[in-house]
Amino acid sequence: MVSITHKSTTLRKAIATALVTVSKETTIVAIRNRTVPKGDIFEFSRAAGLLAIKKTSDLIPDCHPLPIEYAGINYEIDGLSILIRVEVHTIYKTGVEVEAMHGASLVALTIYDMLKPIDKGVEISHIRLEEKKGGKTDLRYELASELKTAVIICSDSISAGINKDFTGELIIDKLAGFGIQPQKISTIADDFESIQAMAKELSNAGFQLVLFSGGTGLSPRDITPDAIAPLLDKEIPGIMETARSYGQQRMPYAMLSRGIAGFIGDMLVLTLPGSPSGATESMDALFPSVLHVFKVKEGKRHDQ
Repeated sequence: MVSITHKSTTLRKAIATALVTVSKETTIVAIRNRTVPKGDIFEFSRAAGLLAIKKTSDLIPDCHPLPIEYAGINYEIDGLSILIRVEVHTIYKTGVEVEAMHGASLVALTIYDMLKPIDKGVEISHIRLEEKKGGKTDLRYELASELKTAVIICSDSISAGINKDFTGELIIDKLAGFGIQPQKISTIADDFESIQAMAKELSNAGFQLVLFSGGTGLSPRDITPDAIAPLLDKEIPGIMETARSYGQQRMPYAMLSRGIAGFIGDMLVLTLPGSPSGATESMDALFPSVLHVFKVKEGKRHDQ
């Protein structure tokens, strides 16, 4: 089973449809008049569909068990066809498109089973996903590849050549997954003046997204947030609150990170932990949804 431990919980929705076609008008009349010998096909198949939605992970091996927050099953008769529409919602780490299609499939099969004694020409067709919402693809920023981006590692030992930088490489790989290629990658010491000077230089050079990694903890040399905070024109507390909450669910010390985030002019600054795991978890928590701030800066609404 594929790991979803790195994903964030969001509201996810899916709509699937299926088509059942009968061969004669008398079958439709029996359906409308509720005179099908096996019973009301809509009520029976709705119950079967709800069970199918809930039991998807029991029958499809790679599907994760997940909470079903809402399931709706509707029908539309058009000529000799019955259109089945199944909508499923969850608040979880992975989507419900398979659950919706599984539900639509079993609704269609139940209708087929109930109609076959009176109509040997019933057919099932066009089981498909119509719509899905709530995954990372919905949160992508279309112009991410155009963002002028910098990754700055704050570390005495790495800047002195004593230790190798693994964290920066991981951050760059994560950014690449969103189409972002940093124009500047640099390492500086854990020094107040150096950090401030770098931030001012990047802002003056027109950078739009800067990730500082390192110096967000509690040791005497961890001063990255202290250096960045006075430069912020607009702090965004929710960004690093989200990262800390995400991290705390995975290890008990994430609450000790003092990372901050906000704008210096038009430049978004994120201060991430220096450890490889802390930095990558922060990236998983924040991206791509954090890129929405650039839409907001453009004056677009949250639903656009």
